[in-house]
Amino acid sequence: MGFRYLPMTESDKLEMLDVIGIDSTDELFSDIPEEIRFKGELNVKPAKNEYELMKELTAMSNKNVNLKDYTSYLGAGVYDHYIPSVVDHVISRSEFYTAYTPYQPEISQGELQAIFEFQTMIAELTGQPIANSSMYDGATALGEAVNLTAAHTKRKKVLVSNAIHPESRGVVKTYATGQHVEVVEIDHKDGLTDLEALERELDDDVAGVVIQYPNFFGQVEPLAKVRELLNSNKKAMMVVSSNPLALGYLTPPGEFGADIVVGDTQVFGIPAQFGGPHCGYFATTKKLMRKIPGRLVGQTTDEDGVRGFVLTLQAREQHIRRDKATSNICSNQALNALASSVAMSSIGKHGLKKMAKLNMKKARYAKQQFAEIGIPVLFDQPFFNEFVIQLNKTVSEVNEALLTKGIVGGYDLGRDYPELENCMLVAVTEIRSKEEIDQLIKEVRDING
Repeated sequence: MGFRYLPMTESDKLEMLDVIGIDSTDELFSDIPEEIRFKGELNVKPAKNEYELMKELTAMSNKNVNLKDYTSYLGAGVYDHYIPSVVDHVISRSEFYTAYTPYQPEISQGELQAIFEFQTMIAELTGQPIANSSMYDGATALGEAVNLTAAHTKRKKVLVSNAIHPESRGVVKTYATGQHVEVVEIDHKDGLTDLEALERELDDDVAGVVIQYPNFFGQVEPLAKVRELLNSNKKAMMVVSSNPLALGYLTPPGEFGADIVVGDTQVFGIPAQFGGPHCGYFATTKKLMRKIPGRLVGQTTDEDGVRGFVLTLQAREQHIRRDKATSNICSNQALNALASSVAMSSIGKHGLKKMAKLNMKKARYAKQQFAEIGIPVLFDQPFFNEFVIQLNKTVSEVNEALLTKGIVGGYDLGRDYPELENCMLVAVTEIRSKEEIDQLIKEVRDING
């Protein structure tokens, strides 16, 4: 017996055709030349009923490796962190998951307050006075930051550290191409941005310098030294891409004089979910307030003196003239921003610092154990929760063997850095137990030979 799961009947089709004044579906496509129309049957399986379809799709999805059944040491921008159960309860409420853009503040107070709280917490974490109402993800936020530096300084060259996430660098180059901005990459040296090379490239054409903190290798970049170099170039701006969880322990970039701080809040309340969607943040100084992409939510009072929330600043093309807009970004990640806000609120200020410290302690335990079994650990600078090990075999070979043991291994750095062939970036988060870490060490030792 077949069950319809597409609510369309033949009578529905005929009624719609009648409304638009034609007799058949073929007539609907009459403007398409006959010789280029597809004729015959598509090479797809015959339609199944709803039960059979769900059974087949479930069987396919069960082939995926998931983080409930496997322990993961794969970071590189997307992490397996603790998510308080309250997060799903809040974001599943219909008034939040159906909300889009709060154009009418009088009926969008809940949504606006949630965004306002998100802005406030991001500003506190980054040490910046202003944060916007979220971006698509960390990479696009970084692209927007680079374009802002060029627009603000009237310069057309940016220096981007090679120790920034490779995919983020790719997004930056795409964004910069449209604005005719030259992107110059600065190589890393021993896992940190080469400051001597940076100083050589720092001339009067440079709009900004872009650093990741902690960087792609997990190392903590010396932002004070970067700022010192930039002090000799009065116009060049300092852009920092930062893991917000790490800022629960590390000195925030704003205290080093960063002009713009961006990143991704996936670490707070957002599952890995196949790499997205996530939620970017964008924090900056007051002087750049009117050049922030997206919009700002502000707190005010109504005519009765009751607290309320409004869209204070909307420098995007849906609200002002397109040629005057700071960016053509036309949406945000409100639901994911809400998830991050709920997670941060639930964990709390002291809990966030404790969570960051747990990441650091467990990563250091794992690093020490690797060293004790003779697996080289590259780079010896301070790091957060990721570090690099060097293997005797290819990373793909080791990871395939680890999967058979229920472990998702680290990231293959040889994909993006030829000089780091057979090197694995290992991420250890607060939810990994000592037993799980010890199992990883044992399995890697046995596989690596």
